[in-house]
Amino acid sequence: MSTVALAVTDGMLHFELALVCEVFGADPPGGADPWYRLSLCGPGAVRAGRFWLEPDHGLDRLARADTVIVPGWADIGQDPPTELIDAVRAAHEAGARVVSLCTGAFVLAAAGLLDGRRATTHWAHTRELAERHPRVTVDPDVLYVDNGSLLTSAGKAAAMDLCLHLVRLDHGSSIANTLARRLVVPPHRDGGQAQFITTPVPAPDNHPLAGLLPWVIQRLDQPLTVEDLARRARMSSRNLSRHFRSVTGTTPLQWLLTQRIRHAQELLETTDDTVDAIAAATGMGTATTLRRHFHRTVGVPPDTYRRTFRARARPGPDDGGPHRRCPA
Repeated sequence: MSTVALAVTDGMLHFELALVCEVFGADPPGGADPWYRLSLCGPGAVRAGRFWLEPDHGLDRLARADTVIVPGWADIGQDPPTELIDAVRAAHEAGARVVSLCTGAFVLAAAGLLDGRRATTHWAHTRELAERHPRVTVDPDVLYVDNGSLLTSAGKAAAMDLCLHLVRLDHGSSIANTLARRLVVPPHRDGGQAQFITTPVPAPDNHPLAGLLPWVIQRLDQPLTVEDLARRARMSSRNLSRHFRSVTGTTPLQWLLTQRIRHAQELLETTDDTVDAIAAATGMGTATTLRRHFHRTVGVPPDTYRRTFRARARPGPDDGGPHRRCPA
């Protein structure tokens, strides 16, 4: 996917515009050859916030790109321009991979590209997207959704997550990690939007799970179940699940798996323990189980992760400082 076209019209959000230019338009990370050719495509000089942009080509050029990116749409109460909708639809019909960032999903939905598909947008606007486009399956919890030729991201920082995901798909994890390090952002974040949604979460030392979570972290090597956690918290399994959703944004088992994977990452980076030993230390039981969950969560097998991050343990010319561990 070497040609990237950024659709620009009046009313776009400048943060996402700048982010795309920084990821796909800057100098390539070491070893990435060939890199992307980025062009800005719009109907003429356009305004994004306080900035004026001069596109390189008209919107018709979108149909000639390998990847088309639609940044955030500032006023979701206003219909996107018809010429933009038509150009995005034509690009997809021509075979382009079409990507929306933040509220750019409203443009893809207006073009009918998301009908019958799963998609996301900024959590504050997921309900509006679902109500306005009922044929779209809106997922309010994820950071981004990859449908192959159609991808959508949640708001702001999640746009960076999706852009790095595209680099990872096109150039591999090593290049994506190098680029993320240069941008001083994590190569991949775990969890979803639920952790960022404004909810009345109690103070860290005053919520129902305050005593439970540290207790679990100290016992990741043990075969804990939801019933074990509920018994420790002195509540029913159903109440435990409800509190976990409120405090962590996920289920008890998913949270527990995430902690096990994080601990496995730490051991892979800092020790020479075998995968079997790490599986036992993280409560995963067998190396086979660890490899399956690790690969699904992190995107690479444990051995590949160890080679990558142990090799990058010392700062390099792209690091700009101490090594930062990649969260799951």
